[in-house]
Amino acid sequence: MLSFTYGIYGMVCMPIIPNCDKLISKKSYKADVIIYGGTSSAVIAAVQIKKMGKSVILVSPDKHLGGLSSSGLGYTDTGNKAVIGGLSREFYHRIYNYYAKEETWKWQKKEDYGNQGQGTPAIDGKNRTMWIFEPHIAEQVFEDFIKEYNIIVHREAFLNRNSGVEVNDGEIKSFRTLSGQKYAAKVFIDATYEGDLMAAAGINYHVGREANNKYDEKWNGVQKDVFHHKHNFMDFNISPYKNPENPSSGLVHGVSKEHPGKTGSGDKKLQAYNFRLCLTQVKDNLVPFYKPDSYNEDDYELLARLYEAGWDETFNKFDPIPNLKTDTNNHGPFSTDFIGANYEYPEASYERRAEIIKDHENYQKGLFYFIATDERIPEDIQNKIKTWGYAKDEFQDNNNWPHQIYVREARRMLGEYVMTEHDILGHKKVPQPIAMGSYTMDSHNVQRYITPDGYVQNEGDLGIKPKNPYQIAYGAIVPKKKECSNLLVPLALSSSHIAFGSIRMEPVFMILGQSAATAAIIAIEEKKPVQEINYKSLKAELKKEGQIIEL
Repeated sequence: MLSFTYGIYGMVCMPIIPNCDKLISKKSYKADVIIYGGTSSAVIAAVQIKKMGKSVILVSPDKHLGGLSSSGLGYTDTGNKAVIGGLSREFYHRIYNYYAKEETWKWQKKEDYGNQGQGTPAIDGKNRTMWIFEPHIAEQVFEDFIKEYNIIVHREAFLNRNSGVEVNDGEIKSFRTLSGQKYAAKVFIDATYEGDLMAAAGINYHVGREANNKYDEKWNGVQKDVFHHKHNFMDFNISPYKNPENPSSGLVHGVSKEHPGKTGSGDKKLQAYNFRLCLTQVKDNLVPFYKPDSYNEDDYELLARLYEAGWDETFNKFDPIPNLKTDTNNHGPFSTDFIGANYEYPEASYERRAEIIKDHENYQKGLFYFIATDERIPEDIQNKIKTWGYAKDEFQDNNNWPHQIYVREARRMLGEYVMTEHDILGHKKVPQPIAMGSYTMDSHNVQRYITPDGYVQNEGDLGIKPKNPYQIAYGAIVPKKKECSNLLVPLALSSSHIAFGSIRMEPVFMILGQSAATAAIIAIEEKKPVQEINYKSLKAELKKEGQIIEL
């Protein structure tokens, strides 16, 4: 009998098959380039390879393609749109084309849509792009790419991370999936958020925050008493103890008893993950908030205390997307971000990752159920939350829950060049640029601790905005040559924690996917390691494809 568990990327079921090598016939596949991953970057990379006339197979652990871009993150973190070019911009143009059709506006008239984005209009009629969208529309765009370019996709194919990668003389020859399928190529691209292929190939990487003295940075490491947003407990003076007056009563759920660490010191902790939820108030398209599989009202004690103290910003990040839906993100001291629950995730087994993902699902479902039902919630807040629910026409094969958890940060490769805050803030010239970014260096909270005064506080939430768009180095997406000569890593790229906080935006990941694919083809044609390709040729090809690598 086959047993099942939740898959690594969201809630897709993945079979865990005993003696799978005996049950499933081993097949071998070859292509010029093999891409591992189902993210937006993976799809864009595959399109670019086909455009350049080479063969490609997209090996995706996901059933649904597009990563966060098609799984709830529709309120795009654009930054300066002028630096978004190439296939990344074409993605947003195709989104525009869908919303130009009257039939796309099922629950709302186009003229009634507020057209608000992140500091920019959602619909840019002049440039025929749209930056705010529904999950199912984004997924359809990715599937359109796959169909139009006749890209071979093997879905729900999980890399054998323990022994599945064959490396000889610093070169990946092939990898196997858990089902025994073998994939061989001249060049490989790891387009996962986690960097699983990169890690399984034996390439060095970092998890967590570096100490500030590692790269002579200011904003890396522990950042106690730095509050750039309103995602902290401010002056509410909330007790972390079950009995607020008695420290010996134990800690409420979600508070660590550990010291947060010295300011500027490094650790192995990660900024919080969450699901970007698609909610609606349209009664005919609404699934009411319901009790999750695992629910304990005590898990939300801190939120109840915040309400009692006067906090009133529940709905501040119900960001509107078309058809009267939202991209609902974290906001406030206690939010959809499940602080401290993801530290194991990057290195965890598939089974353990599935447990962590399920814990996040239960936490967020429980959060909304708590607000909707608990007697300690202010009446006006409770009445309003009951008008909201999950969008019935999104994620229909997953109980209207997003397929992909927001892996804001996992492994980060230690490659030929490490991007740091000095590159983001324009303090130094970036060598061999292949892309540009512009978004704030944004880190979500990393830990929740007890202050010396005996109150609860969050730590790690930062937002440092670059004055100008910045360039991203080619060396940041390639390993050191001595470690591997035929792999490119556009997502789990070589960057410090705080620099990654800006680079990690979905438009940039798509840009980097196209750049990685272009470099892969040049490496094949020049018969050189990816570290030694002719940069002038790469730059010329990127410009020809509409990539923006300098302003």
